[in-house]
Amino acid sequence: MSAGEERAAPSGGLGRRLTERLPEGTRERLSEAVSQLAAAGALIVVFVYLSIASPSFLSSDNLFNVGAQTAVTAIIAMGMTLVIITAGIDLSVGSVAALAGVFGAQMMSKYGVPVIPAILLGTAIGGVCGVGNGLLITLTGIAPFIATLGMMSVARGALEVSTNAVAVFGLPDNFQLLGQGQVGPIPIPVLCILAVAIAAHIVLTRTRLGRYSYAIGSNPEAARLSGIGTGRYLVAVYTICGALAGFGGMIAASRVNSGQPNFGIGLELDVIAAAVIGGASLFGGQGTVVGTLIGAFLIALIRNGSVLLNINLFVQTIVIGVVIWLAVIWDGFRRRKLQSIERE
Repeated sequence: MSAGEERAAPSGGLGRRLTERLPEGTRERLSEAVSQLAAAGALIVVFVYLSIASPSFLSSDNLFNVGAQTAVTAIIAMGMTLVIITAGIDLSVGSVAALAGVFGAQMMSKYGVPVIPAILLGTAIGGVCGVGNGLLITLTGIAPFIATLGMMSVARGALEVSTNAVAVFGLPDNFQLLGQGQVGPIPIPVLCILAVAIAAHIVLTRTRLGRYSYAIGSNPEAARLSGIGTGRYLVAVYTICGALAGFGGMIAASRVNSGQPNFGIGLELDVIAAAVIGGASLFGGQGTVVGTLIGAFLIALIRNGSVLLNINLFVQTIVIGVVIWLAVIWDGFRRRKLQSIERE
């Protein structure tokens, strides 16, 4: 384009010309930031609307419940974000969370294991399932969708066999502190979200695992040719996701002070939605902890507001599904836009 043509171009093309001049990495980060800002804007709109529509929304009890309810989804979603960044998916997190919660409950009720070791054992069970997912994907070449779908079935089956589909009760009272306690005015589940978020942010931005995860998701072949041991890093990513699912399952068990075999059915959809709404790309290479937290709280507010406004449970599910569609459509659109700019 000549200088005269550029001056004659419509003003609407200014943003595009400026975007074209940005380095590729900066363009991707800018696109990711726009997605997060859109999700944050939606979160603010929903929060303000519910504050007006329901007088009980801003009550301390309700906000406490929102924080506690968000904890399970948010914590598991941060692990899912790491998986999605590598262009993978983990459909087993709901079943793994249920298995871990019931296993930890059984350790306490049947074998008298103290609370903290039982929580660690439940988290470890999730990690073991994550290792299984990672090894299936890297050693056999099974697609993540199929490998984790199989793990979802295996974990749910193992759960039902071990409990005969009967809930586990008789847990110590102090176990409830994990899911129902608070430090001052702050719920312990919210503190758990904060601790996991800080750790996940450090992993993604300050460690080799984080850098290599982005590289694997952006171009796995280029990552392999550059000397990155993609196999072991993928196993590590799925292990972290499984462990966080296990920890989330222990928080869920603590909230009802029992191990529930039917917990986590459909949880993987909320978890994936939280990551995608927050800017993680299902094509890999993009995703942040902050964006995932925004997505998790947006979903929690939608569900909480639906209950406060007496909206049918099935309508809630439809709304979440539509939100997932919109997030994926937007993700595909911004990807195509970036690719067209790179080709030009």
